Amino acid sequence: MFEMSKIGVPIITVVIGEGSSGGALAISVGNKIFMLENAIYSILSPEGYASILWKDSTKAKEAAEKMKLTAKDLYDFKIVDKIIKEDGEFEKIALNLKKEILKEIKNLKALSKEDLIEQRYQKFRKIGEFKKYE
Repeated sequence: MFEMSKIGVPIITVVIGEGSSGGALAISVGNKIFMLENAIYSILSPEGYASILWKDSTKAKEAAEKMKLTAKDLYDFKIVDKIIKEDGEFEKIALNLKKEILKEIKNLKALSKEDLIEQRYQKFRKIGEFKKYE
């Protein structure tokens, strides 16, 4: 992650299924994070969370709801930058994803190496922000 954070080219990561554990942390070091709408992304699997919290991995469904690991949840938390719709067959989804990646590459190519690195740093630093409810 440290080495990846210093790379002077645009990094776009895409969660297409289940991103969890150390891999989830590694792909968070990107300028942009995209997720397919039915993918999940968390540093721990729901089974692992349930095992730790309740000592019962069969409560994975309840854990998943509490973890807020869906594309929509993570978009709302500003961790994920874009949700890719999964309407249609694989070819349609893949073409839509390609279109979004190419559009983002064009935007990111306009930034200097220093700006790309700073953008990634600031994005990563904001992960974990919370709002205080009163």
